[in-house]
Amino acid sequence: MGCAGCRDDVESLDFTMAFQPIFDAVEGRVWGHEALVRGPGGESAMSVLGQVTDRNRYRFDQDCRVRAIELAARLFPAEDDLRLSINFMPRAVYEPAACLRATLAAAARAGFPLSSLVFELTEDERVEDPEHLAGIVEEYRRQGFTMAVDDFGAGHAGLTRLVDLRPDLVKIDMHLVRGIDADAARQAVVGAVVGLAAALDVVVLAEGVETEAEYATLLDLGVPLFQGYWFGRPTLESLSSVHPQAAAVAAVAR
Repeated sequence: MGCAGCRDDVESLDFTMAFQPIFDAVEGRVWGHEALVRGPGGESAMSVLGQVTDRNRYRFDQDCRVRAIELAARLFPAEDDLRLSINFMPRAVYEPAACLRATLAAAARAGFPLSSLVFELTEDERVEDPEHLAGIVEEYRRQGFTMAVDDFGAGHAGLTRLVDLRPDLVKIDMHLVRGIDADAARQAVVGAVVGLAAALDVVVLAEGVETEAEYATLLDLGVPLFQGYWFGRPTLESLSSVHPQAAAVAAVAR
């Protein structure tokens, strides 16, 4: 099937990827890595995203997926069952199956398993057509991808998106995480999200964790997956190990 909006007749932006580890406190190991856009010399994501327009959005979204998969296939240890998490732009997906051709081809060339791919929809992304978004999620899930909602608790749709899309994973926004160890209100909200997610069979990941105290509190609230500077910073075209205390703190909490 063709795609009227899938334009490749535009120049690619110059960029690469940094990778940030995601830690599984239940298993005491790295669960995966998120691919984060960076300039070719390590410049900020905004320096690249600021160049994205309506004309080149499709090409950029496609190039990001391919670049992330190619780098991950080279960097990920073959014996580890690591996930690769990729942000995607719903407005760059015109026909879900057709717009996946480059992604599937890149994974096939690299020998990267589709079941290891996680696609993140940011809650900051305003979606004008909820039915189209639901169709994207349905097709991606049919391909065996894990579907995630990023920045949960800080975006446009909130609980509505959680109920309508039923993602496999939600990433709690860092605003709710920051200082949670000393904030009863934040603890109550995150605790409620964990309970709701459990009822819907959705996995919870806390992002933006910067201190051991935040980590310990989130563990007590039942969060299993973590990402943030305390565990490891994004590293350009390479993988970083997680904080050596991460597994020890999790063991004490259990």
